[in-house]
Amino acid sequence: MTNGTHTWRVSYQRTVEYEVANCPNLFHPQNDALLSVGKRENTRRFVVVDSNIEKYYSTELRDYFNYHKIDAKIITFHGGEENKSLESYLWILRELDAFPINRRDEPIIAIGGGVLTDVAGFVASSYRRGVPHIKIPTTLMGYIDASVGIKTGINFNGHKNRLGSFEPPKKVFLDRTFLKTLPKRHILNGVCEILKLAVIKDFTLFELLEWHGTECVDSKFQDDFGALILNHSVAGMIEELQPNLFEENLARKVDFGHTFSYGLETLHETQLLHGEAVLIDMAISTILAAERNLLSKKELKRIFDLIAKLGIVLHVDLVTPELLWDTLEERTYHRNGLQRVPLPDGIGKCIFVNDVKFEEIQSACKILKNWTVINDTVYEYRS
Repeated sequence: MTNGTHTWRVSYQRTVEYEVANCPNLFHPQNDALLSVGKRENTRRFVVVDSNIEKYYSTELRDYFNYHKIDAKIITFHGGEENKSLESYLWILRELDAFPINRRDEPIIAIGGGVLTDVAGFVASSYRRGVPHIKIPTTLMGYIDASVGIKTGINFNGHKNRLGSFEPPKKVFLDRTFLKTLPKRHILNGVCEILKLAVIKDFTLFELLEWHGTECVDSKFQDDFGALILNHSVAGMIEELQPNLFEENLARKVDFGHTFSYGLETLHETQLLHGEAVLIDMAISTILAAERNLLSKKELKRIFDLIAKLGIVLHVDLVTPELLWDTLEERTYHRNGLQRVPLPDGIGKCIFVNDVKFEEIQSACKILKNWTVINDTVYEYRS
């Protein structure tokens, strides 16, 4: 005590625990997984469902809740980055407030891609200071990335994910049969996140993609190797996220592909999906690594050949050194004053660097634009 002034220290630890579970046929009446959280009798559920999933599964979804005598309000959300907005967030809140759920026993159910689960998760974190929610990803991007962690958010004031929170779900249910509804471009969009994990931390996953990636893309991951690659990827993502859920450590392997992609995706929102922007970032980053002798030329070509073999388009015409440098400066601010750029140190390994120069980015852009696809299967460097 000094001059009658008291100081109190408050300390509290919140346990974060949730399950990520494979659960096929989620909407089958005999499958009660969706009701495994919260009350089951005389109860309600607020459900936010992606418009594409609603188109294919509307009857099954409604029959499911009717069968279990659940009073469900189902609203349809249109995916896409343009709907990751304050307006969408407020619209869901108004719909929810008109159908007030019990704040502890009646979880919000979010069924859709990463944009939907991010927005619905932010609603759950802020409505009545937090209500429980369940996430069911229906895109490959959501399956591998957005649904597995605890980040929620919306874009605001011209910035991606400027408003948001860390809010763990009660459960995440993975049902890969939903991927059958996706067009090929959106399958490849998610494959970019799998490739990210393979290049930066998992050589075994990289080899699986080399051996079986094209057939998995063709089957939309419905075959046995598709299941193996998905499980391997989810396990790898959780392994990276679990020790650092709240991002106290800002040097994160999973930020590979997420340094330069931020500006690309923001500027070219109508032309690039998230994974496509990440892929450009990965290409630039692997070139930077090769120029620093972290990757051999053989390893660099192997990565580019896999990109081509999987059939993913690299939109190199959208890349300028100035845009990438501006984005790096913004990310440096976001990462608390250090670049913390993840670069592959050989395929399947990672280091972080804080000294990338503009001249390196200029050189990397020139090298990137000199790679060309040969027969849709390999890349060749054109000097």
